[in-house]
Amino acid sequence: MLKDTYPYYLANEAVYANEDLVVTNKYTSEPACTVALAGADVIDQAIDAAVEAQKELNRWPAYRRRDVLEHCVAGIEARFEEFAHALAIEAGKPIKDARGETMRGIDTFRIAMEESTRIEGHYESLEISDRAEGYESLWKRVPIGPCSFISPFNFPLNLAAHKMAPAIAVGCSWVLKPASKTPISALIMGEILAETDLPKGAFSILPCSRDGADLFTTDDRFKLLSFTGSPSVGWALKAKAGKKPVVLELGGNAACIVDKDADIDFATTRLVHGAFYQSGQSCIGVQRIVIHADIYDELVSAFVAKIKKLKAGDPLDDDTFLGPIISENDAKRLETWTNEAVAAGAKVVVGGKRNGVFYDATLVENVSRDQKLSCDEAFGPVATLSKFTDFQAAIDEVNDSVFGLQAGVFTRDIHHAFKAFNEIEAGGVVINDVPSMRVDSMPYGGVKESGLGREGVKFAMDDMTEIRLMVLNRVGK
Repeated sequence: MLKDTYPYYLANEAVYANEDLVVTNKYTSEPACTVALAGADVIDQAIDAAVEAQKELNRWPAYRRRDVLEHCVAGIEARFEEFAHALAIEAGKPIKDARGETMRGIDTFRIAMEESTRIEGHYESLEISDRAEGYESLWKRVPIGPCSFISPFNFPLNLAAHKMAPAIAVGCSWVLKPASKTPISALIMGEILAETDLPKGAFSILPCSRDGADLFTTDDRFKLLSFTGSPSVGWALKAKAGKKPVVLELGGNAACIVDKDADIDFATTRLVHGAFYQSGQSCIGVQRIVIHADIYDELVSAFVAKIKKLKAGDPLDDDTFLGPIISENDAKRLETWTNEAVAAGAKVVVGGKRNGVFYDATLVENVSRDQKLSCDEAFGPVATLSKFTDFQAAIDEVNDSVFGLQAGVFTRDIHHAFKAFNEIEAGGVVINDVPSMRVDSMPYGGVKESGLGREGVKFAMDDMTEIRLMVLNRVGK
């Protein structure tokens, strides 16, 4: 279903410049296809084209932007299985998860389509004193200008869509750097976008090496940088970005509290999903599970029983739940971190073994908080277990982290629910579900090392616009 080679998109046009980037099948580790790789000169051309296109986009009415987004929705729907297959191959994502991501991509473009004609402003009388008598004002939102986007490997379609779709909705031109390990689904979107009447230069999609991508960050022709990826890279980019606004959606080591009154069957079912879907490679995947002592043994027993039923294997098999880790080095890292925790006194409850690019669904208890498995971002199918008796202590444990993206709390106590909402230091608190629950319209982002700003279509649209004010003197000549 994949093509042998894919172009990059420069100023809306497919360019088969070379076959320098080899994309592997993450299950077999064999080459799956080749992709054209852009150099600094091509990125420079793309930025120039985006600046020119912005002049026309500034004049586009909302309905034209809506029509482009409607075409994107229809395009993904028409090529649904092609997208899912590409995600399974390039990211090693189990096909059920790949179809789920494709559906979310449709949702993201559809939300942007709907919001594109709802961009609102405000009227205000300025007559707050005699000095301002006869003055009134109104303001509207206008596109911020050409945007720089850098997207990650773990959700190659939908996290790119969370940048592309809002930009189109507000009328910003943009240049996207997809992750080099997983560029295919973004390039298929380029094919769909190239069918629209977007002005030449309105978009470019340019796989490129990290070393060659400096212009995505430093070039002042870009008026916004939006990056999704690791904290170390994200904060370094922000330091180099100059005066442009920066939105960072970074990592986490998400915690989930299970209170003593939780429904154990429901909680463990959701924890299996939250900790191990797409092999734990999600920045809001469940990494730390804090369980009330009264139900600890019963919950862990039920949890382990469900984990042992999970099937690992070929992502294209409908029965596969656990696919490969994105690279063998990352699988080895998880193995090392688990072994280090055990050497320091932790105990593996289930899993803990690596087989090439696969790593078992793993639970580890008694992990000290200074171990990488607890305090760093595992980004794999490993979760730690700990006990609490006092709910405040559980919240304190959740907050004992440099990260703060999302957290989950299973409880039937409304006071505990609001206490968690008010006191957990995270961008989002999910009550009676895992922190990996995300709906693509909601404000999404973190605090502390987990990022800066918010995604979610409408909130990204706000970041991609500026307020322009008009003041009217009613009595002026």
